[in-house]
Amino acid sequence: MLLVALAIMPLAVMTILSGIREREHAIKASEENLRRLTGMAAANEAQSLEGARQILVDLASVPDLMGDTAKCTSLLSDVLDRNEGFVNFGLIQLNGDVTCSAVPLLHPVNLGDRSHFRRAINERRFIAGDYVFGRVIKKHTINLTYPVIDRSGKVLAVVFAAMDLEGLDTFINDINLPPGSVLATADARGTIISRRPDPERYFGKRLSEATLQGAATAGQRAVTIRGEDGVERLHTFARVGAPALSDYTVTIGIPTETITSSARHDQLMSLLGLGATTMLALLAAWLVGDVLIVQRVRKLMGTAERIAAGDLDARSGIAYGSEEIGNLAQALDRMAASLQKKEAARSLAERELRAADQRKDEFLAMLAHELRNPLAPISTGAHLLKLLHSDNAQITQTCSIIVRQVDHMTSLVDDLLDVSRVTRGLVSLSTQVLDLKRVVDDAAEQIRPLITARRHRLLVELPPAPAHVKGDHKRLVQVVANLLNNSTKYTPEGGTLRLRLEAEGEDFVLTVQDDGIGMEPALVERVFDLFTQAERTPDRSQGGLGLGLALVKSLVELHGGTVQAASPGLGQGSTFTVRLPRHSQDVVLAAQPAGEQSLEGGAPLRILLVDDNVDAVHTLQLFLHAAGHQVEVAYSAGDAFELARTVQPDVCLLDIGLPDFDGNELARRLRRLPQASGATLIAMTGYGRQQDRDTSMAAGFDHYLVKPVNTTQLSDILAAAAEANIKR
Repeated sequence: MLLVALAIMPLAVMTILSGIREREHAIKASEENLRRLTGMAAANEAQSLEGARQILVDLASVPDLMGDTAKCTSLLSDVLDRNEGFVNFGLIQLNGDVTCSAVPLLHPVNLGDRSHFRRAINERRFIAGDYVFGRVIKKHTINLTYPVIDRSGKVLAVVFAAMDLEGLDTFINDINLPPGSVLATADARGTIISRRPDPERYFGKRLSEATLQGAATAGQRAVTIRGEDGVERLHTFARVGAPALSDYTVTIGIPTETITSSARHDQLMSLLGLGATTMLALLAAWLVGDVLIVQRVRKLMGTAERIAAGDLDARSGIAYGSEEIGNLAQALDRMAASLQKKEAARSLAERELRAADQRKDEFLAMLAHELRNPLAPISTGAHLLKLLHSDNAQITQTCSIIVRQVDHMTSLVDDLLDVSRVTRGLVSLSTQVLDLKRVVDDAAEQIRPLITARRHRLLVELPPAPAHVKGDHKRLVQVVANLLNNSTKYTPEGGTLRLRLEAEGEDFVLTVQDDGIGMEPALVERVFDLFTQAERTPDRSQGGLGLGLALVKSLVELHGGTVQAASPGLGQGSTFTVRLPRHSQDVVLAAQPAGEQSLEGGAPLRILLVDDNVDAVHTLQLFLHAAGHQVEVAYSAGDAFELARTVQPDVCLLDIGLPDFDGNELARRLRRLPQASGATLIAMTGYGRQQDRDTSMAAGFDHYLVKPVNTTQLSDILAAAAEANIKR
């Protein structure tokens, strides 16, 4: 529509300019016509005056005029009768007395005061006088005079003719003027002696000052004058005859509205036509633009928005053509199709990746299960040997080594599963207000056997006041223990580890510093990435998978903190700094974790032990027998269910992965069996995922232990079950 408006703009300008030129042309043409009409009117009046002059010249040469008064009166009466437009003829003596008149005089008349009379004597020529109201005939007239001169050239008298102004006006009736026009004749004093229309109304009145000024200055030009009636007219002026004939002036005024009406009408019609053309063009542009452009652009916008919202099936639905919008629609549809293909490929790759991730998780869970199964009898056997041969130092030392190595392997398996859970966002924190000093003590205690084995010196610097933070005690202990464990791995025997906790601004800063092998700058930047390790010499027996520091970073960030690593260079040690937000609200500290309890104590229990791993069953059975409990063994779920009918167990230790049906189903059946419905059900499994734990607890288990079973934790559970039996 804007383009149409711009295209029509030059035509509109040309139309307006053409209208202005037409108006100017109309005014110019009217001026010329007006001058012609004014000249014609002046010529007609001059012709009337010339006729009167000829009559007076003829009268002045008649001898009877100066003779007997009766003959003179008869002569003038006869002339009056033969000439229309005149109201009187007469003879004026040099003293001004009228001695002869075509119209009988009722009383003596003296015209000595008339200017035309004195001028005729003085100038000895024809004089057209000014407007007068006849003293004898009582009409609006002009007096025309001519001197009577004898042969010696002496002025004897003056003959005059009184011309009726209405008669003067009849000589110009044949001039056609537009409505509202004014034609006026004025004498030398500016008094109106002829006017159209309404002559009777204006006889003897002066022209307006604007008209008189225009007559004095206009010359041959046309001037615009606003009349007394408020109408603006275009006036031209013309002199009536030569100066020797009269001093009269004729003016004709035509309303400018009449002059420009035709041009304005034409211009208005042109503008109306232009407006109609413009409106039709804009309407056509709007309709065509709306159909061909706006609606299609809206379709393109809607399609683009749907694509942006993820609807890759969206298409414009616009027919492709050679014009721009068709090409754009085609390009947009091609883009959507391409994105759809790429999205399909990405979705497929994502599904495959998820499937691979699921297989990886299942593999890790299975790997942990398969690793924990052999670790379980080893750990239990070591505890049993240590319990049965506590007086043999060599056996006790060997058992400690076995237990320590089993714990290390179990830690590796736990780290592997923890990293898998953390990276998938499956770790939930059990947050509470706690003292970081307690966390440091527990972590140092946990890592102390490894520090002792490598003869490291651990320096711990703690603030005197409590260091309150909000977090998960177990996970924060894991963070500090992993940092200390990492330092022990890469610090030679006899080295020094420094652990410092201090308040700094709104944070608590925990620093673990060692004088070990240090790190290159490239390693510092990626030390918290998965499976990243520094090179170690073969004599360093503490292995790892490069998971500890990755776990530290993830767990610290889950607590809203940050962790950084720094090292001056190889051989100059490393520093790890953890920042955790301080907790400044009212503090209610979590309870201190319970200490280790002895296996002995508590009433004997009837225990049903179910596992398809013979070595694990045998070692755990010996361990439970040593604690004074009665143990019945089954290697399948079906045998365990039948055995429970007769044994009526107090506690059931059930493996989950059984050959006939799994331990979860066995737990549900035992809960429905009257002989075992009140028993304490304990799950023992190599699967440590949270979803496995939730499934087992929903099946009816009271406790969930991950292999290798922590004998201290098992002893606590059995002691609690024995106490519950006593109360019943």
